[in-house]
Amino acid sequence: MRSMEEKILSTPAGEIHYWTSRTEEDRSWLVMLPGLTADHRLFDKQIEGFQGDYRCMVWDAPAHGSSRPFPLDFLMDDLTGFLDRIFQKEGIQNPLLIGQSMGGYIAQAFIRRFPGRAAGFVSIDSAPLSRSYFSGWELALLKHATWMYRSIPWRLLVKIGSEGTATSPYGRALMGEMMESYEKGEYCALAGHGYRLLALAVEAHGDREPDCSTLLLCGERDGAGSSRRYNRAWTKRTGFPLVWLKGAGHNSNTDAPEEVNRRIDGFAREIFARR
Repeated sequence: MRSMEEKILSTPAGEIHYWTSRTEEDRSWLVMLPGLTADHRLFDKQIEGFQGDYRCMVWDAPAHGSSRPFPLDFLMDDLTGFLDRIFQKEGIQNPLLIGQSMGGYIAQAFIRRFPGRAAGFVSIDSAPLSRSYFSGWELALLKHATWMYRSIPWRLLVKIGSEGTATSPYGRALMGEMMESYEKGEYCALAGHGYRLLALAVEAHGDREPDCSTLLLCGERDGAGSSRRYNRAWTKRTGFPLVWLKGAGHNSNTDAPEEVNRRIDGFAREIFARR
């Protein structure tokens, strides 16, 4: 990240930290949105691979990483609004949005709220935001996830979180480091708020799919929730291309970074060539 410049968006609720490429050259933008409880480090391998060919931006979402303290009262529209403010500030136009897990939901919410603003969307181990994919009981569970996290001893929770989201030594170590940057109570509250925020966004989103070119990436060994089931249904309904990443878990961009980067680069070159 030494070649990236750390910046701050000040809001009444707190400061949001984000990083952009130092270069001022006229290149297309890749915007990377980490998943729930993860921070900007989740995309280190993508920043390393892409910053020579693209302008890159990655953030610590509110209440994540360096963007703390931040009260847990924001909703999806707040997150998309913060992104819009950053884009306006940095002059980011027609970016390729790359969202991992929760970051993929944020990307879809942004695309719905600001149609035509994104050149494309890459979903990494995420799922559709549309209501019809979810059952009522799934949404109910999402709204009451905090208790489940609080019932697990912290050391065991870190072990489950790191080993359950990644298959590679690098990915597991990184997820463990990111988790341990929180106190247990803070982590459980953040995770619970994130799942509730997601459920409310699904209920409000309707059944609109992204209006831009979309690529779905999913780890073959993704064991987080029902990601694989959702992605199968997503590609079947929409025709969005789906790539299964061999041996990768839920954080597939840390488990198979070379393949993920190759797929993103090919997709990015295709969509930016049309503009």
